[in-house]
Amino acid sequence: MIIYIHGFASSGMGSKAQAFREYFKMHAIDFFAPSLSPVPQLAIQTLSDCIAVCQRDKPLGLIGSSLGGFYAMHLAEQFNLKAVLINPAIRPDVLLMNEIGQVQNFYDGAHFEWQKHHAESLSKFVVNEPKPEHYLLMLQKGDEVLDYRQALKTLPSAETILEEGGDHSFKNIEQHFERVYGFLASEEKYAANN
Repeated sequence: MIIYIHGFASSGMGSKAQAFREYFKMHAIDFFAPSLSPVPQLAIQTLSDCIAVCQRDKPLGLIGSSLGGFYAMHLAEQFNLKAVLINPAIRPDVLLMNEIGQVQNFYDGAHFEWQKHHAESLSKFVVNEPKPEHYLLMLQKGDEVLDYRQALKTLPSAETILEEGGDHSFKNIEQHFERVYGFLASEEKYAANN
């Protein structure tokens, strides 16, 4: 099973999640992309509960984008999972201090209140010594939101896709779906007959 973790002010129905959903459906792989609470503690608890329940029946892999990449790193370490990190936020506790106030969800236009204590709470999920073998790092240098070099500095030995240009959404991500699938299936854990 694959769990996709969306970014800040996004949704499990966003365009990347939908593209991955269609791809894994073609390969008969269970795929779950929950729409998470903007409150970090609630989002992490929801994901932890999902992993704890699903891991009993099937092996799991994670895909996380932006803030979802940050969450995926925390969860990969906690549950000993493989994770694909797409333009991941490394220190969102600092970055998202700039978003305090009313925030609009990119997918459905709903508003939520992002508060200082929400941003501060992210610091307790920072992974100080990530295991590089857990990760496939996907970065585009044209990311207008995050500095890709932070992720490279944090995971210098991880398997990495680094592209010139692009943007925060990771343009043309579909061309890497086979690589993503191969990374998560590298121990033949995700075969359709599992």
